[in-house]
Amino acid sequence: MKILTPGRISFEAALALQENLVAELQAGRGEETLVLLEHEPVYTIGRTRDRSSLRQNLPHPVFETNRGGQATFHGPGQLVGYPVLDLSRRGRDLHRYLRFLEDLLIELSASYGVTAQNREGLTGVWVGPRKLASLGVGVRKWISMHGFAINITRESTESFAHITPCGLTGVEMTSLAHESGADISIEDALARTVDLFMQRINHMTDSRTL
Repeated sequence: MKILTPGRISFEAALALQENLVAELQAGRGEETLVLLEHEPVYTIGRTRDRSSLRQNLPHPVFETNRGGQATFHGPGQLVGYPVLDLSRRGRDLHRYLRFLEDLLIELSASYGVTAQNREGLTGVWVGPRKLASLGVGVRKWISMHGFAINITRESTESFAHITPCGLTGVEMTSLAHESGADISIEDALARTVDLFMQRINHMTDSRTL
């Protein structure tokens, strides 16, 4: 398993990086990789005719991508994770993969004293009624791309006010800093995420499951 931490880059650059990692893994030349980064401010939306989650006069550009789901925001203060994994070796179960990612972020939140959970019928991670993290994955021949975004700093939630996050009317976005009542750096959250991810991967005793 390889870990890449390119820092703060554009969504386009991150997508190109993922495309290359997926192609290499499909060709048998690469290895599974976890990419952890921040993005320059951008709104993204999946390939859907319903774009009602995007409002008018947005302060940042919009990028249409091949993940599932409605509009979300990526920007400074938010930790984004793109696991490029061979799911054919891990059960070929997309639902279970999503739960794996949610559980990872719930455990990360707990490490800061924040009690987070998933919600029946909705992807993502929540603290009560407030949404802390979003998920949106893509799969090509059982190689995963895209992944998760968890709000770390208080500033990371401000640009969500200009959209309907994930198409959920009335949803309030929150951050680990807000919920914990303490300042949290991206660097610390990234290091903890790497540790937790590697623990969860390394302790899998059955390669057919997540």
